[in-house]
Amino acid sequence: MISNMFRSSKQDFTFGPWKVTAAKNHIMKSKDIERLADEMNMPSLPEMMFGDNVLRIQHSDGYGIEFNATDALRRVNNMEDVVKVACAQEWQESRADSEHSKEVVRPYDWTYTTDYRGTLIGEGMQIQVSKTSERIDIEKLKAREQIMFFDDVLLFEDELHDHGVSMISVKIRVMPTSFFLLLRFFLRVDGVLIRINDTRLYHEARNSYMLREFSTRESKIEELKKGHRADSQRGREF
Repeated sequence: MISNMFRSSKQDFTFGPWKVTAAKNHIMKSKDIERLADEMNMPSLPEMMFGDNVLRIQHSDGYGIEFNATDALRRVNNMEDVVKVACAQEWQESRADSEHSKEVVRPYDWTYTTDYRGTLIGEGMQIQVSKTSERIDIEKLKAREQIMFFDDVLLFEDELHDHGVSMISVKIRVMPTSFFLLLRFFLRVDGVLIRINDTRLYHEARNSYMLREFSTRESKIEELKKGHRADSQRGREF
């Protein structure tokens, strides 16, 4: 079975009052995926759904932020097919026989595009979110600094019935003075478009706050063939 390719693991790392936890497990079982699809009112979920995978950053006082597949999918449009291409109908029809699908496959975002930015955690006390003009200093991230901890956690992935790929993963690196996290949703619909939604999280040990930034980029394949690029000007961060 495909799940045998993935080994369960859990890593913890302490950075001052923060504990970073990266947990990886097997792909969810079919019956659990069907139950979750019904709960989310979606005809189908990604082929490779890692429901127990999580990357969590938690303060010693209990509050923090985590990144998991289920909450990422809750941000998917379950009412509208937002990418209307020739392969969309073929893809949906290929899933119409699944036990949790209805007699008529409803329109929904079959690309699983999500603008998920993390889940705040904590009982009684949570991270307070506020707007700021301060930006993450990418030049600091380019500096050569010892990496004390690194992990990369896949949350879900789907090959869109061999018409591309939709996936979301989160990676983190911890340096002596800071940590940096990148949550990336990546979509490629063959012959149609490429879309990237990024959430960046940065914290310096000397500060009492984190910086979180969200960006979205999209390019049509035809534009890319003409030389227009979808990648950011921010440079390599990992």
